[in-house]
Amino acid sequence: MDRRQPFPDDSLHAAADAFERLRPRLFGIAYRVLGSVSEAEDVVQDVWVRWQGADRATVLDPGAFLAKTTTRLAINVAQSARVRREAYVGPWLPEPVDTSVDPQVGAERGEALELAVLMILQRLNPVERAAYVLREAFDYAYDEIAGMLQLTQANTRQIVSRARKRLAAERRAPVDTAQHRRLLDAFVAAARHGDVAALENVLSADVVAYADGNGMRGVARLAVVGARRVAMISAFAQRFFPGAEYTVVEANGRPGVLLAADGAAVALVSVTAAPDGIDGLYWVLAPDKLRAYERSGRRPTGRA
Repeated sequence: MDRRQPFPDDSLHAAADAFERLRPRLFGIAYRVLGSVSEAEDVVQDVWVRWQGADRATVLDPGAFLAKTTTRLAINVAQSARVRREAYVGPWLPEPVDTSVDPQVGAERGEALELAVLMILQRLNPVERAAYVLREAFDYAYDEIAGMLQLTQANTRQIVSRARKRLAAERRAPVDTAQHRRLLDAFVAAARHGDVAALENVLSADVVAYADGNGMRGVARLAVVGARRVAMISAFAQRFFPGAEYTVVEANGRPGVLLAADGAAVALVSVTAAPDGIDGLYWVLAPDKLRAYERSGRRPTGRA
């Protein structure tokens, strides 16, 4: 694939145009590597500062330059973020991103976008994560990725192959979009009425629920496993958020449920589904992550 876009001149106006054209892709790379809207936004802003100060007259391919800069900065942030996340209270979930405006968040493919996949990616080291994202979500050639990561092509291929196998081993075969939506709608209807039996009917026997509240009172600090236990917790949500409105929204390329009370988001729920029912529930409750989700819907959406 030839991504080269000739840079017309070295004016700041032309530089800004080139950057804005590529911004969605840069955000998409950083977001997948970091699993954080806010950190990805910071990386993209830092890339813009570096692009302004670069000797652009020597840049033959702005897209390659900006993608490499974004990748390297995202890896650096990911390495420092690991220490912070080890001190996180309870399960750490990626910040959800609103994909209703840009369904693939700047990617050429929708890969590595669902919360469940981002969680698995976080178990890889940052370089492995970046290699997988660049190949599977953005279709970069192996030689391009090797150049960005300062690796050999052979090593790059091995890293991507290992990452593919890791994800394949930890992901169950998903259901189609229509079935996913039916299960989500049934879950919402049952949860709104606190109907434990109905909830159990839409959950897989070995369903796992994660709740990210970073120490919020009343939020489970360990993953909850099993249909009965998860159903009980989900039915309790109506009491935890009295009077909350349930709205189906789009998050990370899939429908999710946004709970709002008095006009403010209090929770966002994403699910993964298998043929035997919902097998993963991801409750994002941390206020800063909910704010990041709401802000992400206002991202610039120029084409990469």
